[in-house]
Formats: sequence, structure tokens, C-alpha cells
Amino acid sequence: MTQPFLHHGGRLGEAARTFGGAPADWLDLSTGLNPVPWHPGKAPTCDWTALPDPDALAALEHEAARHFGADPARVCAVPGSETALRLLALLLNIPGRALTPAYRTHAEAFTPSRPIAFAEVPQRPEVVVLANPNNPDGLLRAPAAIRSWHESIAATGGWLIVDEAFADCQPEISVAPDVQPGARLVVLRSFGKFFGLAALRLGFVIAPPSLAARLRSVLGSWPLHAAALTIGRAAYADHEWSARTRAELPRRAAALDAVLQRHGFSPQGACPLFRYLTGCDAEGLFTRLAQAQILTRPFAQYPDTLRLGVPADVRALARLDRALAHG
Repeated sequence: MTQPFLHHGGRLGEAARTFGGAPADWLDLSTGLNPVPWHPGKAPTCDWTALPDPDALAALEHEAARHFGADPARVCAVPGSETALRLLALLLNIPGRALTPAYRTHAEAFTPSRPIAFAEVPQRPEVVVLANPNNPDGLLRAPAAIRSWHESIAATGGWLIVDEAFADCQPEISVAPDVQPGARLVVLRSFGKFFGLAALRLGFVIAPPSLAARLRSVLGSWPLHAAALTIGRAAYADHEWSARTRAELPRRAAALDAVLQRHGFSPQGACPLFRYLTGCDAEGLFTRLAQAQILTRPFAQYPDTLRLGVPADVRALARLDRALAHG
């Protein structure tokens, strides 16, 4: 297994060069993105000749805040939550802690960073980063438990960052409404996962007013390009699509579970966008599927685990089924 596939999902060009075929021939299950994305053609036409308008940015943040159940004054649009994590590390400027397993940037952004167990109380001011649902294993934690942990961390002078990149599927789990003045709580949201348009590089930081103001100052006048402003606002306003998608995703996840179980695997995870396999020959399974031009997500730090995104339809699922059967 080559190093590029151990860092992040995607990289279809690298996969095609390594295992054959053209990138367009591949089934990409490596990212955990919604395989049936919101269609950007439903958005108004973007004016590519004008600078991004501040009113359009404010309108996007208001529409997103309604979607999150958060105060618009605390919602700051950013060019992707990956960028947001690294900017927050600079602004907060204290050591970090991350859970295991976790999205690798949770530890990379905060240097130095050490592992921490859920509900463990740090002994000094530190930034604790938690994903809910967790990435990569899909573990879901109750909002009440997260609120309690935040109180303990805040009492030490630290901060809790809750990465809710996959929370759009289950909005009732969000702690975004708990971000209040004086809190030491930050929530990250990602547009690309639920809406399936990762190339737009759009995310949001929900932070107390003082931290949100500092972040806006660092980002400057034009944090997003005009297409992100136009498409993002239209997608968040499409409440019918969001409701329908929340109903459809669990059915697709259940169909993937059935296929994996038929081949002897025990899929884990409460997020309907991906499943996590443990205790398997991850390298062998990754390679076998890659030879069938199906890309999955292995992890260097967790060598016996593999994550698979949920296929879009019965044809994609049947393709995965055949590849697993030929092992």
C-alpha cells in the first residue's frame, strides 16, 4: 500500500496510476461524502466577473446558521474545516489533545498534541478536539455528555472543539446551539460531506463572539469565492432536499451493512455516510478492492481497520459485492 492513500481519502489519479484504469472508471468509497450530492445547477448563476460580495457572505452565514440552529453572529464561513482547524490552532495558541482514533488533522493542527480519552479532564489549559459522529469509526456521543465535558475543560481554562463534519445527517446531536458568549466551546461544520460537494471547500466555525471576530479578521475581506457563496446559500435553503436526504441515507447504509455482513465483516458506525471495519486484513482488503478499481480508506496509525463510504445506488453496491466475493 503506498503512502498517499494513508493520508486522506480521494487521490483517484494516484489510484489509477498504481492499480490501472482511468480515474473515471473508479468507484470512490474513500471519502465518506454523500454519494448523491445536491445539484449545483439548482443554484442561481454565479457572477464570475465580480468580487465576492460581503452581503452574499452574510446571507450564506445566516442561511447556514438556520440549518445549524445557531446564532448567525457566531457563524463564520471558512474555506473548509481543515483550514479552520489550523487557523484555530494559531489563534488559541495552547497545546492540543485528540481522541484515538480520530481525524488526523485534529492532532496535526495542534502542536504539541497528546491523546486523550473521552471525558478525561486535562490538568492544564489545552484545546481538546472531538468529532461527533467520530471520524473514522462513526462513534456517536450524546450531546449531554459533550456539554458536561466542555464544562470540565472550560474550568481549566481550556477549549473544546467539536468537529461536526458529519452531523447534518443527525441534526439532533449537534451542540451548535450551546455556543454562547463566555463559553469555551467551538463547533466546526462541513458543507461538503452531507451535500456531497467537497470541491467547493466550504466550512463553518461556530464560536463565541470574541473568537469569531478574531477569526474573521484573520480571514480578511474575501474568505470564500463567489461560487461557494452562491451554491452554499442555495443548498442550505433547500430544506426539502435535506429532509429527503436524511431519510434516504440510513437506507443506503443498511444496504451496505447487509453486503458487508454477507462477506463476514462486522461494520461499525452510527453515521449513515460511511462504515468502519476493524480486526481485518486492511492492506489485503484495500489492495483487492483497488485491483477491482474500488478505492477505500486505510489508516497508517490503525493498520487493521478500513473505512468505506456508502455507495450511491444498487449498481455501485453490486460492484462492491462482486469484488468482495472474488477475494
